[in-house]
Amino acid sequence: MISNENRGGSARLVLLMAALSACVSAPEPPPAQAASVPPRRAQPTTNNWPIRPVANPPQPYRDVDQNEAPPPALVHVVRNLGQSFNGRVGIAVRRIGADWTVAWNGNLLFPQQSVSKLWVSMTFLDAVDRGKLRLADTATITRSDLTLFHQPSAAMLQNGSWTTSYSDLMRRAMTQSDNTANDTLLRAVGGPDAVRGYLARRMIKDIRFGPGERLLQSATAGLDWRQDYSIGRNFYAARARLPMSVRVKALDNYLASPPDGAAPSSIVQALAKLKQGDMLSSPSSRLLMSIMSEAKTGPQRIKGGVPPGWSYLHKTGTGQELPPRSTGFNDIGIMTAPDGTSYAVAVMIGSTTVPIPERWALMQAVAKAVAANHETR
Repeated sequence: MISNENRGGSARLVLLMAALSACVSAPEPPPAQAASVPPRRAQPTTNNWPIRPVANPPQPYRDVDQNEAPPPALVHVVRNLGQSFNGRVGIAVRRIGADWTVAWNGNLLFPQQSVSKLWVSMTFLDAVDRGKLRLADTATITRSDLTLFHQPSAAMLQNGSWTTSYSDLMRRAMTQSDNTANDTLLRAVGGPDAVRGYLARRMIKDIRFGPGERLLQSATAGLDWRQDYSIGRNFYAARARLPMSVRVKALDNYLASPPDGAAPSSIVQALAKLKQGDMLSSPSSRLLMSIMSEAKTGPQRIKGGVPPGWSYLHKTGTGQELPPRSTGFNDIGIMTAPDGTSYAVAVMIGSTTVPIPERWALMQAVAKAVAANHETR
């Protein structure tokens, strides 16, 4: 994940906010329609991604339980938000315990970036539940373990190494989106295949898990990973030296079939199962959700639209930029109303050229629509 949120704006933000406001108050929605989605010379990459096909075709929403249809007003708002946003976006909302999902592009794959840290923590806690690992166990991180982009744990290395508990690493990965902490957890559970196996055992489809932070980010940029890229700004310098054609091609390839791609509808299904205790043991579920409630990242994303009295626990993700494009701008989590009703929510912006405040406005509008729909139930 890359942490980079500015506060710039544009006149387009005003227009978007007006459009979103009109969507939320729309009285009589028409039926949802099918989504229409448009589908290296300096160290070029040789990475090959493990790709799995998408199980289901795209659709504007999926009514999982025919005994309770999704709220038409929410279907209308989510569709309008997706249609009016200038970028490729996926939105999904699932009322936990009701088994309906309202979505826009809900079954398409969007790059997760640091959203995927959630699956690493789940896989680790599943190993704890099975007695294979303990949260109190420790790991030693050396310079050869460092990754790139956001890794506050790198500052903890003294005399070339740092030893800490897996519990501490999980908290850093989930609340600070620390890439090195997350990759250390990933090695402990057995690597990417262990995460894929865990998701398969829990019957979660259409969530890919990539090769780890270093290989994922270097290939997305058009580079082959070298460990010296983890030092200072070496990665940025190497990326800047690449011909623009190499960078554009690499980013296009990543977005066309992201190795860390996930369907928003599958993500909210997994979040619902986490809340209901179907992903982990009760103690592990409570621990993970407690950690997610302490997340420091993305305060102006979905969380910025959650009304007073509601709670929100979540995980964000932010991908690389190649101006004017930004990629993988995400927030996924669980909103809980004062009466205890919970909704799993995912907003995933695969690619866009709009400024960050407009992305915030979209995400906050989804949160406000969920709350408004709940109040009118």
